[in-house]
Amino acid sequence: MKIAILKEQAAGERRVAGTPETVKKFIALGAAVAVEAGAGLTASIADEAYVTAGASVGDRAATLAGADILLGVQGPDPVSLGGAAPGAWIVAGLNPFGERARVDAYAAGGYEALAMEFMPRITRAQSMDILSSQSNLSGYKAVLDAAAEYDRAFPMMMTAAGTVSAAKCFVMGVGVAGLQAIATARRLGAQVSATDVRAATKEQIESLGAKAIFVEKVAGIEGEGTGGYATEMSDEYKAAQAELVSSHIAKQDIVITTALIPGRPAPRLISDAQIASMKPGSVIVDLAVEQGGNVEGAVAGEVVVRHGVKIVGHRNVPSRLAADTSALFSRNLYNFLSAFWDKEKNAPVLDEEIGNAIRLTQGGKVVNERLLG
Repeated sequence: MKIAILKEQAAGERRVAGTPETVKKFIALGAAVAVEAGAGLTASIADEAYVTAGASVGDRAATLAGADILLGVQGPDPVSLGGAAPGAWIVAGLNPFGERARVDAYAAGGYEALAMEFMPRITRAQSMDILSSQSNLSGYKAVLDAAAEYDRAFPMMMTAAGTVSAAKCFVMGVGVAGLQAIATARRLGAQVSATDVRAATKEQIESLGAKAIFVEKVAGIEGEGTGGYATEMSDEYKAAQAELVSSHIAKQDIVITTALIPGRPAPRLISDAQIASMKPGSVIVDLAVEQGGNVEGAVAGEVVVRHGVKIVGHRNVPSRLAADTSALFSRNLYNFLSAFWDKEKNAPVLDEEIGNAIRLTQGGKVVNERLLG
């Protein structure tokens, strides 16, 4: 069983899908591990560290030659995978809805593509969940990015020259990223409030010491879909939410939006009129900018100014903390493969619950129901 850890080809991607830690663990399972030269450099991992861990390091052709499992952060270009074993597994974040043509190409090439972001949100799969591990650090980084653009201090400061008021931070969307953003903003000394369409998050918000901002007594507040993800809300709820947010957002210095709905464009949370109501010098960080954005006027890859308010739209925020996000992502992949490792076959054998959920292609065809439907 040969496992290949590939160098990422996507522009701006600094993460790597394997670390010396996980290389050692794969070898202990009985696998041979090959790493493409330079794969870990942007995540502060030298090639020598992989060699020390027991992996072979070479060019892409040598790394792929006869490989049974190909590990990546983002889905590799199908054209670049020549030499891998027939039916090789591709285990990565594959963006199945946004990169459907690439998924079709994996099927045509005979690969078995496993989309890690389709991992079901069940207890035994928590340690395999790349969305949670990467979102956690995205929420943290979003607050730091806001602090870097905000030309004032976050905490209240009592000085001989007078008092500096605490920043007011509003987090919209309280999933993994939102909860970490709340915790980080609190640690920096901001006054934090938060909102979400899922009523169950109110207790989580308050447990972190933030103020929960919720629409009350309006149909559609229970916006919890399958697997704990948010769903679309009723029009009545959207109108009530917009009114509540408009009055609250005008008083905020920092707003962080994190709302995503799998397979659909990000919901619009903040309008241009709401931005105009904010104080000049305020900052909005849109973590959903690559899926269309929660904020009107946000631009992927740029920091723009509208009505005196900075709107931060960095791409691939997890990659901005490449060393830590790589370590967590790599553990997710190891936890997944090792959980199904069959010692007799010296290979992972998936069960139906998780296998069917994440398998996109098999036997030359696209087989995942979420893509066929």
